Amino acid sequence: MSLNIGIIMGSTRPGRNSEAVTQWVHGIARQRHDAKFEVVDITDYELPIYDEPIPPSFGQYEKPHTRAWAEKIASFDAYVIVSPEYNHGPSGALKNAIDFVYGEWNNKAAGFVSYGSAGGARAVEQLRLVMAELQVATVRAQVMLSLFTDFENFTVFKPDPRHEPEVHAMLDQLVSWGGAFKTLREREAQAA
Repeated sequence: MSLNIGIIMGSTRPGRNSEAVTQWVHGIARQRHDAKFEVVDITDYELPIYDEPIPPSFGQYEKPHTRAWAEKIASFDAYVIVSPEYNHGPSGALKNAIDFVYGEWNNKAAGFVSYGSAGGARAVEQLRLVMAELQVATVRAQVMLSLFTDFENFTVFKPDPRHEPEVHAMLDQLVSWGGAFKTLREREAQAA
């Protein structure tokens, strides 16, 4: 069973660190043969502040940008969310993108790679709560990158080599859980 895993770049800020972090994760992921990995840059979808007249749980998307985003999110079996930590939480752009759709996230798995002064740990704590509400199971293993030790002058990404095994540990769990949820979704579709 081949899994499709999206690596979501969680910042839209000009000069963002998430681009380098996401490409690093993608480079490690491409070494694997247990899933297909695709980088998803939320800036490509030009999502405004949520602008649909009907709540996303109804799945009645009117706007072209919402339909395009929904299609992309639906195409994956699991997600790696690369998140900065802004003011003890994820970026507003990432939270907004997550909130745009609902059913497309359901019964899937997510793992996290975060960065910030405290490794992005507080952003991930909030994201775990959000993803639980979307019926996304989050894996325990995560990668936390420090602006002090994994970035030169807080901007040039130079990850400590110890983080590569952490990425693999997170991906191992994500592939296992993503596969289990894919089987569940397939059974539910056959029963419908």
